[in-house]
Amino acid sequence: MANPKTTLYVGGLEENVTEGVLHAAFIPFGDVKDVSMPLDQATQKHRGFGFVTYLEKEDAAAAMDNMHNAELYGRVLTVNYAQPIKIKGGEQGWASQPVWADADTWFERQQQEEELAKLNAEHEATVKAAEEEERKRAGKSGVEEEEDVKDDPMAQAEAAAIAQQPS
Repeated sequence: MANPKTTLYVGGLEENVTEGVLHAAFIPFGDVKDVSMPLDQATQKHRGFGFVTYLEKEDAAAAMDNMHNAELYGRVLTVNYAQPIKIKGGEQGWASQPVWADADTWFERQQQEEELAKLNAEHEATVKAAEEEERKRAGKSGVEEEEDVKDDPMAQAEAAAIAQQPS
């Protein structure tokens, strides 16, 4: 499977390598869109690595295949696909997106949870109303139940236990 990335990480650069030298080393593989070498803030020199971005992913793949473990200014290069910048945030801790990128999914989840709670409350109210209706019907036919209690020993035991409970 071809990697769709067009930006390469180039590590192991000697301190005298410039963006121009890096561009010249990687141009044989295709049109280079950009070359960057992050600087150390204290020394204002590059930090020993850089990034080369190609216009076409096939060119980036060819450059990686040919330049990985190649030598430049006496140093062996490490060439890989660049990883996206990782920033703190997101639901999984470290993410490739800002913290607020999860806001929409969080909000939708909150709405779904509220809707579910509302539906559960409505369901409980319906169940209670049905139970109350059943009790009312049972109350009207209470005379029939008293006759059933006389014949049912379990019902008699329950009635006796209820009668003995302190109020």
